[in-house]
Amino acid sequence: MRLTGFMLIGLLAGFFVWASGDLPERADPASPASLGVSSYYIENAYRDSRTPNMVTAVLADYRGFDTFGEAVVVTTAALSCLLILLRRRRRLDGSESGLFPDLDDPDAYKARPDTIGPEPDPFVDDFTGDPAEPSPGTGERAP
Repeated sequence: MRLTGFMLIGLLAGFFVWASGDLPERADPASPASLGVSSYYIENAYRDSRTPNMVTAVLADYRGFDTFGEAVVVTTAALSCLLILLRRRRRLDGSESGLFPDLDDPDAYKARPDTIGPEPDPFVDDFTGDPAEPSPGTGERAP
């Protein structure tokens, strides 16, 4: 299965390299975009939009619907990611996973070994334990 995946990726990469031979050269004044649309934008941007910045004229006036569509796609993707990250998951037994505990619950922020991760490290607990007890590195001697 992995070999098939690598072969498909290699085949696709080879196709892209082959297809790039049909692209126009960079900064080619004889490319199709330079012959028609670009010259119109350059000559008429200020007259059509009354905007001194040509980039703003192209993005807002000539390509306004396209720019709006791209903004909608990016916003939708961001909201989708946010909703996926903030959703609560249900376990098979019907209880919630505890990834995002209820904010009103005073015990919500206590460490729960079943949802947090591996067992606590005793070395780290020496540094994060009771502040009244002497800890390593403070210069105090333990009783």
